[in-house]
Amino acid sequence: MRELRNISDAAGIVVLSACAVWSLITAASRQGRPEGVLLAVLAVGAGYACGRITGALLPVGAPCVGALAGLLFAATSPPAAPGPDMASPLGDAGATAALLALSTGAACCAAWAAEQAALRIALRLLAAGIVVAAATLGSTAGFVACVGVLLYSLAAARMRRRGLALAGLGGATAVVTGLSWAVTEGVLPDGLTISLEGQLTEHRILLWRDALDLAGQEPFLGVGPGRFGELSPTVAQTLVADGRPHSAPLQQAAEQGIVGVSLLAAVFCWLLYALWRSPRATPVAVTAGAALTSLALMALVGNTLSFTTVTAGGGLLAGFATSRPWGDDLGHGFTGAQERSESGTFTEGR
Repeated sequence: MRELRNISDAAGIVVLSACAVWSLITAASRQGRPEGVLLAVLAVGAGYACGRITGALLPVGAPCVGALAGLLFAATSPPAAPGPDMASPLGDAGATAALLALSTGAACCAAWAAEQAALRIALRLLAAGIVVAAATLGSTAGFVACVGVLLYSLAAARMRRRGLALAGLGGATAVVTGLSWAVTEGVLPDGLTISLEGQLTEHRILLWRDALDLAGQEPFLGVGPGRFGELSPTVAQTLVADGRPHSAPLQQAAEQGIVGVSLLAAVFCWLLYALWRSPRATPVAVTAGAALTSLALMALVGNTLSFTTVTAGGGLLAGFATSRPWGDDLGHGFTGAQERSESGTFTEGR
């Protein structure tokens, strides 16, 4: 088990380092600005390391504090900047929705790690309170994501094979990725296309098509990090714009080519793999996977990964869920003990 965890840690170092190096290569060749990518990589790595350390020392307290901090950031974040057809929760407000989803995941992870029944109930009430807060803040995407994370976490109590649960989350992300590409290319039936475009807004679809056009012009290296806003016709015709296509994969494809998209997918796959090999109980790993998947889905249709608090929060939650509690060689929490009593040995839910 320790050797497998070392492999997942080494894979994370390799993938994050490759993201940083490739952004520097594409920036040097296309006169781009890699600072945003480098900051995101640093935030994920630092958050993950901090989560591993604090999660080992305080397996219940650390994710609980993280949940409260995420809720505070979401509640005090400034409103989304105005712009044409960008008033939906999938624009800048997507950062608020992502923080709420991550906070719900952290609260649920803390609940599963708690051994006392009263504390578990209190932490689940905290998770439910974050769902209510999402509705109060008017974040529709955040409310839906929080409810999904909470329900998936509760269902995790009956899951004995975390690999299947995490694979299902990865498959859902792949399906939504393909659907977003199909909407951009206009290959879906007319009725479905019109319905989805109404939800995503016409302006966003135009940005996506610009990103695909730029990716087609420079499929390998892309046009350079941070240069989408300079080259997008839709951005040029917009009075107020943030210079992003509001889709992480399409932005990577346009600015860093097919290698950039592959590295972005590799980061998500690494997180799921790390959760699969986590020493924590299955519900903890699956809950974190659900929250990170909700973040990935928002990144497919928004610019949530452009916010450092979100990328750091995602790394922090992954660190909590993959940490080994201090002095615990087999796992931690009520569910881990339950798994040991039922199977006679600790199987990690795999």
